Amino acid sequence: MSLLKEKDRPIVQLLLNTGTCPRCILRFCCVGSQTLYRHPYKDLMKDLKEFLKNTQENEDTVCFDIIDPPCKRLRLKHTEEGPDDVNHNRALQQIPLVNDENTATENLAVKVCNVCLGILQEFCEVDFVKKVCQKVNSADYQFTSFVFSVSLPPQLSVRERAAWLLVKQEVGNLGLSLAKDDIVQLKEAYKWIIHPQLSEELGVPADGKSLFEVSVVFAHPETDEECHFLATACPDCFKPAKNKQSVFTRMAVIKALEKIKEEDFLKHFPCPPSSPKNLCVAVEIQCNNGAVFVAGRYNKYSRNLPQTPWIIDGERKLESSVEELISEHLMAEFKADSFNFSSSGREDVDVRTLGNGRPFAIELVNPRRIHFTAEKMKGLQQTINNASDKIQVRDLQLVTREAIGRMKEGEEEKTKTYSALIWTDKAIQREDIAFLDDLKELKLDQKTPLRVLHRRPLAVRCRIIHTMKSEYIDEHHFRLYLKTQAGTYIKEFVHGDFGRTKPNIGSLLNRTADILELDVESVDVDWPPTLDN
Repeated sequence: MSLLKEKDRPIVQLLLNTGTCPRCILRFCCVGSQTLYRHPYKDLMKDLKEFLKNTQENEDTVCFDIIDPPCKRLRLKHTEEGPDDVNHNRALQQIPLVNDENTATENLAVKVCNVCLGILQEFCEVDFVKKVCQKVNSADYQFTSFVFSVSLPPQLSVRERAAWLLVKQEVGNLGLSLAKDDIVQLKEAYKWIIHPQLSEELGVPADGKSLFEVSVVFAHPETDEECHFLATACPDCFKPAKNKQSVFTRMAVIKALEKIKEEDFLKHFPCPPSSPKNLCVAVEIQCNNGAVFVAGRYNKYSRNLPQTPWIIDGERKLESSVEELISEHLMAEFKADSFNFSSSGREDVDVRTLGNGRPFAIELVNPRRIHFTAEKMKGLQQTINNASDKIQVRDLQLVTREAIGRMKEGEEEKTKTYSALIWTDKAIQREDIAFLDDLKELKLDQKTPLRVLHRRPLAVRCRIIHTMKSEYIDEHHFRLYLKTQAGTYIKEFVHGDFGRTKPNIGSLLNRTADILELDVESVDVDWPPTLDN
């Protein structure tokens, strides 16, 4: 049973007379019953009118029949402190307490609340809820729950401060105290009201951990005008920022309110807050689904296909890429806004990736479609494979964000296997290359290759060739199979990169060597899990 008691009467009467809505009055009376805020606006106004009629003898008989207990209470002040009087500079206006029933009734007429600017009035009504739900449904998302977020005009914090100072003085006259944190926060009260309505209309529960977010952004035309005094009093709190239309952001205003002295605030802002000229406006109703992550392995069979789009100085060099050949189908099926591609290493445009392929992951941002069974993913994999002979994917599956980290874990400690077709300027015999098979754990010093120096920092990296196996072809050609530490530059190990990689095949054979073809035979990363394809 949640009660408004006799000590709340002056607060109720004071706030009603200054133009505060019933729900904000409940907030300032520290009523924590969620269900009470959901009562129809007219019923709440009627209940408050009835409450004002009661005499002190009926203190404990006026109640709102709610089972939720209040979560916040007024605290008794220490008697030695005396009442809290913030009116020493006469900044607080004296509000006559209305006892005449007719006068009180006139003041209870519906008008825009001087504290919430209509947030707990019009924007709690069924029409607005339906408007939000129509926006959600028209966006055509798949979701099984939702989380609701709201962005409020910054000056609501200013008006709340003014109303709190007013109420604080009033309860101080009763020997009580009201801390700012005791007041039920506007966002909290709004969500108490709006959550069950949205849930009923959308047919799914509200869940704070849901990946599907419904957000409403409210604005007010008088924000800058009402917050301007804070910029004068606390200029260091308001710094121009990129992509911000106004310096009066919510965080900047809150920071200034924490900094400004009470007496300075009262000199520059009316207390109680004046009746607003305008209602808040819902400027944005947006939906956003949390990212979906798809992983798999790809084989690349073309020697004329980059892993990612090859664009130099704004000019595209090749028409497609591994990334695009995979992502275009995922984007279409998941109906995502954008994507981010990552992989366990990368191969050059002229290098094939064979064997079990290279692990990759794609983050699909704000997808409309999220429900994909293993069978649907298998079908999507087949669609990708049928669309191009340049690549193939396998083990396509949904994964978590955390699982993607396993692809990058200990990346340099992983091994990769290559096969290279090598040319030498001087003729060779089988015995000339046989010794390569006996070299184990060969240590290299590789200075950043010239060909990647434009995008990689200059450094000398120590890399290891674990094993090699040579296969003689003719006097000027042989194939070399290498198992290496991930991150080894194989082309540079063959030709030496003008002495930037030491040792190299050329120096080991004591002749000029170059690489004609290179294939990645395996990427030894045990992820993602192998599927029965």
